[in-house]
Amino acid sequence: MSIWDERCILAPSLISCCDLCNLEQSVKLLKTLEKAGIKMLHVDILDGHFSPSMPLGLDTVAQLRTRTSMPFDVHLMASENDYFVRELLDIGVEQLVFHAETERHIDNRLNQIHAAGARAGVALKPATPLSVLDYVLEKCDAVLLMLINPGYAQCRTEGQVPYAARKIRELCEMIRARGLSTKIILDGRVSRQNLRDFGVDGAADIFVAGSTCIDKKHLLESTKQLVADRASLLEGAAI
Repeated sequence: MSIWDERCILAPSLISCCDLCNLEQSVKLLKTLEKAGIKMLHVDILDGHFSPSMPLGLDTVAQLRTRTSMPFDVHLMASENDYFVRELLDIGVEQLVFHAETERHIDNRLNQIHAAGARAGVALKPATPLSVLDYVLEKCDAVLLMLINPGYAQCRTEGQVPYAARKIRELCEMIRARGLSTKIILDGRVSRQNLRDFGVDGAADIFVAGSTCIDKKHLLESTKQLVADRASLLEGAAI
């Protein structure tokens, strides 16, 4: 079975789990994630304008791409997508989602990514309505829903938006009503409760794991526990 066909996929955030100032240490941490049972890595690419968060260099992504076989699920947060999309496709990322809010030609951008042999999708900020997907959903391998506002990941008082569950369920219904296999990615303060609420019944497919559910100081132990929790949830759902 392909990783993309699995249920309740855990995708730790590269920014949250690795030491981006130390390439060799980051490689070791990737191996730790693999040892813990992780099969996919979430990579945030920021331009410093779309969100004030610290950007991750493309050179670092390129280096890490050669050091692990885990597929890279990339979330591009940029005001201008052209340069970043070209570079990321050259690096060889497996899935690339970009923001509808900054893309003037959503349909064409999806075509460009697919033509390069990668999976393509659209990301939405919390308050962006699902209606923007109406005419392109069939072309989306994935839709990423941000559950917190961009730039607030380090603000501990910023929780998931109160309408997050409603939006997730509505997107799930939209996909199922059209008979599509589009994956739903949840990003932002993803917790074990989110796994229980949306992973067991398949309302969402990929869960971006950050500091809310993975302890960077105890990476192996906390990630193993998260993987075990996922397995228990799925096993319980199958009974």
